[in-house]
Amino acid sequence: MPLTNAATTYGAVTKTFHWLTALLIFVNLPLGLTAADLAEQAQQTGSDAVIARAALIFSIHKTTGVAVFFVALGRILWAVSQPKPGLLNGDRAFEAWAAETVHWLLYGSLVLVPLSGWVHHAATTGFAPIWGPFGQDLPFVPKSEAVSEIARTLHLLFVLVLAGALAAHIAGALKHHIIDGDATLRRMLPGAAPGQPTTRQPGHVLPFVTALALWGAVLSGAAALGWFGTRADTGGERLATVQSEWGVRDGSLQIRIRQLGSEVTGSFADWTADISYAEAPDAEGRHGSVEVVVAIPSLSLGAVTTQAMGKDFFNAEEHPTATFTADLMAAEDGQIARGTLHIKGASVPVEMPFTLAIENGTARAQGGLTVDRRDFAIGMGTQDVGSLGFDVRISFDLTATRGGE
Repeated sequence: MPLTNAATTYGAVTKTFHWLTALLIFVNLPLGLTAADLAEQAQQTGSDAVIARAALIFSIHKTTGVAVFFVALGRILWAVSQPKPGLLNGDRAFEAWAAETVHWLLYGSLVLVPLSGWVHHAATTGFAPIWGPFGQDLPFVPKSEAVSEIARTLHLLFVLVLAGALAAHIAGALKHHIIDGDATLRRMLPGAAPGQPTTRQPGHVLPFVTALALWGAVLSGAAALGWFGTRADTGGERLATVQSEWGVRDGSLQIRIRQLGSEVTGSFADWTADISYAEAPDAEGRHGSVEVVVAIPSLSLGAVTTQAMGKDFFNAEEHPTATFTADLMAAEDGQIARGTLHIKGASVPVEMPFTLAIENGTARAQGGLTVDRRDFAIGMGTQDVGSLGFDVRISFDLTATRGGE
């Protein structure tokens, strides 16, 4: 069997690319579904065993997906360099147009599905790494929850297009083989099985435009249904604005955890701070007080955001807010907020060192502390520190102005 294509049959290289791609796809699609189901179980149970199994399957799925991407690129480059055997039913205008449209959908999806998945992985943090020489990051892809969410949605949509195109492709091949009795399927099998193309052949422009229109329809429909909304958009009602002696102008509130050996940083989009502060301490040494209220559903924590909201973790449905109340005291090397952290129904005494600089009525404060998640009954089903570390680093950085915003 020749390596290259001929006018009536496909060569060995093309056939190898075709069946290798098919094998990778039919292995990876169920892997993705299985991994998603295990991730849902991990969210509900917090089991070490389930988390480890989900991470393993996700890593296999991601690594195989990247392999599909490079195999697809190789297949496309090879196809461009080769003559394409003509259709055996090119004189049937509708069937030929449909077949070529499906081929465009397949080629595009073979690139777009793994690429969107890779962008989703690169833009987020945590959970399951890509194995081998493939990097966890991509050029020009920032670590961004918004980018990650868009890529995740695109990945799902492109998978649906790929599944539909595959079904149509397989149905067409079976129709040619069983009903028409021609060599369309046989000439892609091992060995030489030439088939004489019809004199009339479809053009490429109309099928290509049709494929683009179908992708556009899928994306437009998803946008109309709100599929491209971020998790922050669905975090529930925002916290009410507080009246404070010092009004927070801007700032960030973050947590840092360690999951499966990787550091994962998350941030809360919705939180309020009621701050009172005087440079001169009172009789008990207090400079003021602070009460911070945090909307738990506003947390973005990379690939494990949904898991973090589950009952074994933050249980955001029953405990939608966390609160930190403290007195602001002077310390030897700065300031310290001494008070109580309330999370998930548990109250734990804590001390948070911070630095403070005030100039012309504007204050800049930075600080943080480390807590043990087990003190708040978070992730009690996950006792393997390799799966999820016990320490959680909480940090803040804010700018506030005296007398409000």
